[in-house]
Amino acid sequence: MLFRKIQSTIEEYMRNPGNKILLVDGARQVGKTFIIRDSGKKLFENYIEINLAEDRNGDQRFQSVHNPSDFYFQLSMIAGQLMKEKNNTLVFLDEIQEYPHLLTLLKFLKQDDRFTYIASGSLLGVTLSKTSSIPIGSITIRRMYQLDFEEFLYANGYGQEALQIIRKKYESGENLDETTHRDLMETFRRYLLVGGLPDAVNAYIAEKNMYQVRQIQNEIHDFYAADAAKYDKEHRLKICRIYDMIPSELENKKKRIVIKDIDGVKGKTHKNYKDEFDYLISAGIALEVKAVSTPVYPLIENSTKNLLKLYLNDVGILTSILFPVNMDAILKDIASINLGSVYEAVVASELKAHGHQLFYYDNRKNGEVDYLINDHERMKVLPIEVKSGKDYYIHRALDSFLEGDRYPVERGIVLSNDREIRTDGPVTYYPVYDVMFL
Repeated sequence: MLFRKIQSTIEEYMRNPGNKILLVDGARQVGKTFIIRDSGKKLFENYIEINLAEDRNGDQRFQSVHNPSDFYFQLSMIAGQLMKEKNNTLVFLDEIQEYPHLLTLLKFLKQDDRFTYIASGSLLGVTLSKTSSIPIGSITIRRMYQLDFEEFLYANGYGQEALQIIRKKYESGENLDETTHRDLMETFRRYLLVGGLPDAVNAYIAEKNMYQVRQIQNEIHDFYAADAAKYDKEHRLKICRIYDMIPSELENKKKRIVIKDIDGVKGKTHKNYKDEFDYLISAGIALEVKAVSTPVYPLIENSTKNLLKLYLNDVGILTSILFPVNMDAILKDIASINLGSVYEAVVASELKAHGHQLFYYDNRKNGEVDYLINDHERMKVLPIEVKSGKDYYIHRALDSFLEGDRYPVERGIVLSNDREIRTDGPVTYYPVYDVMFL
């Protein structure tokens, strides 16, 4: 079974549910149902799982349920023998977005407090934005992502003690030995190919068959597009068009969606496609990076959506599109092939999985810095440059960004393939895999 960090959060909630119901949000195929089911069966004598997507396509028992009494009645028709006490009965409502009215009902189920509840959904962001009565005081939402690189290391046999040692060396600025660095870089390159979707990781661990991994990634990519096609007629074609554009747009110089390329019509702006962008981001299948021209903490106050970058939620899906067959460009780090967009994509997914809002610095005169994140401890902005090649020490935009006292920024980070951690003025260089500790 794959180790997932979020499982400890889920199990802590199950042991001490408090006064709110936990909703686990996230894109499809990231492992939400598996983790909740595993924890629920382990911790509760009476485990009840209701898949509301199956219900909607079947008996539709919960379609007209609007109060706790009706809910209990329908629940008893399915699992009445398991409806015992709160401390030994867990009710798991999977794919709750299929019935938005049940999101509102959660408030009243919590007030009644008859059982322990947990819910999950794949399009909760989209659904909540359209739900008129959101039970804010009664729910806690936690987003789940695909396996990050640290979890991928666990899946590949790295032990907790080894990772603790690597973390301590990162924190103290101490270089790893050549052998450990080489092993980590080899595993990191495999992560670029496999990504973090559990089905793909399990297939890789079991068979080491990249053909099988690519098949899984292609199926999930198509599955995400098919989900978008279920959206209303007015928006679905444009959603699919933007989603399909993401890999190719990352290869252009600015690495952002060019609005006129969506419909081939000039004069339109981001506002014309707000619903389409919001769907892709809320569904969790695309990660947004907002432009900032005045990098002052907190960054959200100075961001704009007019210059938006989008990355696919999983680097494995991205490389399955860019390198479907010949993977030597990544495995052998072939110098003639630019992997900049792949490295930026994996850093985006890592930072997002660690809870960071993503921004980038955009300045026509001084250039762009790949990422800006909030350094909440210092209440400063932390700029991050990602380099896939050997010229990692050349970063004019970052140098300009850090120059003088124009902005309240104390330091910057460069992530590269180099082994050494070193500081040169305000810039500290780290191996790219150290992004797992940011």
